[in-house]
Amino acid sequence: MATVFTKIIEGEIPSYKVAETDAFFAFLDINPNTKGHTLCIPKKEVNKIFDLDEETYLGLMAFSRRVAIAIEKSIACERVGMSVIGLEVPHVHVHLIPLHNMENARFTTKQKMTPEEFEATAKLIASHFE
Repeated sequence: MATVFTKIIEGEIPSYKVAETDAFFAFLDINPNTKGHTLCIPKKEVNKIFDLDEETYLGLMAFSRRVAIAIEKSIACERVGMSVIGLEVPHVHVHLIPLHNMENARFTTKQKMTPEEFEATAKLIASHFE
């Protein structure tokens, strides 16, 4: 059965897309730690990051770097943090989180955003993706 992320990739579930290549997809987390919190995923459905083949793993890291640079150009923050936990959805995903302080990396406080704010944020980050 397809994961929720595969359904997002296939357009069955809407998302705020930030970037896409043939092999990877990035979209805003709908329950973000901070504004601009983005998930980067391989289109290949694999549960655990270290089960990815080496080419896909390295490709995901390179794609995530490009997305992080776009986030830094779009969202005022001290830096963009990266976290790979993967317990929520059995599909590899990299969290890229604009950090203002250490609390932003803890997944304990969430940012409330309107659909319009999500849309504007996704478009802004997408405009800086190279």
